[in-house]
Amino acid sequence: MRNLRLPGMAEATRLTREGRLGEAMALIQRAVRGGPAAETHAEPHAEPGARPGPVRLPPPDAAPPAGPAHRFKPADFKPADFMPADLQETLREALREVGRKVGPLFEGVTEPAPRPRPDSEPGRFLDLSFANAEGQRAYKLYVPSGYDGRPVPLVLMLHGCTQNPDDFAAGTGMNGVAEAETFLVAYPAQTAAANHARCWNWFVTADQRRDQGEAALIAGIARAVMAEYAVDAARVYVAGLSAGGAAAANLAAAYPDLFAAVGIHSGLCAGAAHDLPSALRAMRQGGEGGAPLRDPLPTIVFHGDQDGTVHPRNGEAIIAATGATPLREEAGVSSGGRAWRRSILADRRGRPAHEHWVVEGSGHAWSGGTAAGSYTDPQGPDAAREMWRFFREHPKPRR
Repeated sequence: MRNLRLPGMAEATRLTREGRLGEAMALIQRAVRGGPAAETHAEPHAEPGARPGPVRLPPPDAAPPAGPAHRFKPADFKPADFMPADLQETLREALREVGRKVGPLFEGVTEPAPRPRPDSEPGRFLDLSFANAEGQRAYKLYVPSGYDGRPVPLVLMLHGCTQNPDDFAAGTGMNGVAEAETFLVAYPAQTAAANHARCWNWFVTADQRRDQGEAALIAGIARAVMAEYAVDAARVYVAGLSAGGAAAANLAAAYPDLFAAVGIHSGLCAGAAHDLPSALRAMRQGGEGGAPLRDPLPTIVFHGDQDGTVHPRNGEAIIAATGATPLREEAGVSSGGRAWRRSILADRRGRPAHEHWVVEGSGHAWSGGTAAGSYTDPQGPDAAREMWRFFREHPKPRR
């Protein structure tokens, strides 16, 4: 097998560090495809000691099929198989910078593959599937060992981009809370066919509305679990991280009759965007959903004040959409050393109904999560436990 040297990697690294991402990515793509390195609008620069390593070519049976010219697709690009270490690191650095700028739509592109869930909880973690007129989605369901057929609460957990149910369960620790408190947890799984990065399509109008698209699929999963297990219909909740948090906000707005309360971590308010450009603007600047929610559910928000992916102003916008009024402020320091602020707010009748947590020094990550999953900040206050405590305090009013 012959060795190839890819030119221009030191130059691509330099361009990335200067923030010239378009030029850097074009240079990397040309190197991968075997084309010549293009000139950049700067003096040539070589980093001392930079030596591209060998590239291992794919075997003949990995070649594209005969017929129309094969076009490069992200799925064809497997750095570990075809790239030297220096090219891999240059690409990772460029994509990290892209990720910081465009947020959850590209989350995890440079992160390691999610680690499998350790079988640490004594309950059952079931692989299930749901389908309706809007499509099909797999989901996982955690059934705690204490479930005995009597009605229990149900929490739906919506993962972020590039995550999956196993990764999200491991990182948040919600199954451990469910085991201790005896409630069911359902983790719907987004597909790469629906979104290449496995983001919930929170910014697509057709997926935001009641009885349409992904909103209908996720609500259908909740109802399927309620039909199969003894679930207290007054204690069904939805929570999510990032794109999953924004999807949870859409669900809470579309199905106030189904859910009793909502938890939104590093997410955006319902209706914050209607397409990709408006999604990127909302993530960068903070999005508003328009008119206040007609029938807002009790809402708990977590957001890191150093979140460079989804601006912390989005947490404020989520609370503003509820029409809440401040009651009191609290502050403290987590066991991991993160300072936090908690605002407790009243609903339109003056009752404590909403909480807004700001975690100082935390970025785009689930607060208090574990290193067993991606996008977690183990130093922060435990968002899983605090969300469950909030949910427990807010069942749906009996009619």
